[in-house]
Amino acid sequence: MSARVLIAEDEAAIADSVAYALRGEGFDVDTVEDGESALDAARRDGYDVLVLDLMLPGVSGIEVCRRLRAESAMPIVMLTARTAEVDRVVGLDAGADDYVVKPFSMPELISRVRAILRRRELDLAEPTELRVGSLALDLGRHTASINGEPIRLTPSELKLLSLLARHPGRVFARRELMQHLWDSAYVGDQRAGDAHIVNLRRKIGRERLVTVRGVGYKLVAV
Repeated sequence: MSARVLIAEDEAAIADSVAYALRGEGFDVDTVEDGESALDAARRDGYDVLVLDLMLPGVSGIEVCRRLRAESAMPIVMLTARTAEVDRVVGLDAGADDYVVKPFSMPELISRVRAILRRRELDLAEPTELRVGSLALDLGRHTASINGEPIRLTPSELKLLSLLARHPGRVFARRELMQHLWDSAYVGDQRAGDAHIVNLRRKIGRERLVTVRGVGYKLVAV
């Protein structure tokens, strides 16, 4: 069965070209033009991936992302024409798993969508429960908690944290983490990964996700 992709993009030329490219790769694709329609379709029809423009009429892409992430673990790739790093960080902080900056190449976008789907399949095949000190992960249910108190994580945050939790105390280089996140030796713009790390440290505590200066990061039991 083909993976289902929802495209939320108000520029018809971009939406049509992205939909055409994804359909050519075997995806089942629908498009919407505004934030309210994106929310309605995503909630109603259970898509596998949402490709979401940052600047949508009505409800913004950021708000769409924030609302969906509060309800669902559906992977989200954000499209943005903005070049300021802060906009990308805001999108990731709202719960997006990845972003692609306009203008982008179709092969790049398709590869990002495929990587997100591969990550989800691998997560489902892995051991479902991990524990490091007071931090507990349930990969099957996509949940995390500290001392029994739930923590809301995006799929990409859980992906990174699960790698660290399988090897507590081991230092992972920044590039290793990004290769794991994208399931590829090509990691593209590593600043997206940096934003995930910043968000993770805020959510689980700097004392757990420790920076080893000049080397990388490690997860320790607290």
